[in-house]
Amino acid sequence: MIIKPELVRQIKDYFDLNIYETKVWIALLSKGIASAGEIASISGVPRSRTYDVLESLEKRGFAIVKIGKPVQYIAVKPVEVLEKMKSKTMQDAQEKLKSLATLKDTTEYEELEKLHNTGISPIKSHDITGSLRGRANIVSRLRELIQGAKKEVLIATTVADFEDKGRVLLPAIQQALKNNVKVKLTLAGDVERAKRITARCNVKPRMHDSPARVYVSDKREVLFMITGENSEEEVGVWLHSPFFAESLHDLLENPFKAAKLANGK
Repeated sequence: MIIKPELVRQIKDYFDLNIYETKVWIALLSKGIASAGEIASISGVPRSRTYDVLESLEKRGFAIVKIGKPVQYIAVKPVEVLEKMKSKTMQDAQEKLKSLATLKDTTEYEELEKLHNTGISPIKSHDITGSLRGRANIVSRLRELIQGAKKEVLIATTVADFEDKGRVLLPAIQQALKNNVKVKLTLAGDVERAKRITARCNVKPRMHDSPARVYVSDKREVLFMITGENSEEEVGVWLHSPFFAESLHDLLENPFKAAKLANGK
């Protein structure tokens, strides 16, 4: 059997294995049950290393030692390996979450907060500007921006962008409303989809035609996207600048005021 290099590279990444572990596991799967010598011959892994690799795979649940002489190994079905990995990943994530939940109560965390506050206090607010690259970083900052609002949040974005970030936006908006923070929402895109958003977040949006994606918190902080909606990588800019935030807020507020005047309100 010839083990394809491309398959080795893909399986290695999918199952978090090293090169030798991947080759040995693929070879074992091809035989079902085999000795270390047979696996070494098929996989191309040195026989002296094959024993250690098989032991590692056994500990991780990829193989089972067959009782009897000579020692042989049984391949575990890929679906069983996958389920074990999913369970372990969930268990590790839960343990990590528990650890992070108690982190704020530690003296080490208090030291980190002191260091940050000491370092940030001499900086003028209008000098705090950051570039955010990647959806995860942008979504994280967006959550903090909404959760940190005390009076008002203005969101001007597209229906598609709101739906894409809904798992973060909806809980954050709902919590803001519970905290008596005013939420203004203006959307561009399909009206029917916008109505469904209204039903989910209890905020009636106003429609506009701009593809801009801007978030303003308390007329002090701004997060806006500088890449198009369909860009391969999302890039945004975050500013803590009351002057700029208030100016941008007033520009975005125009659709709201125009709609009120049109309605005679």
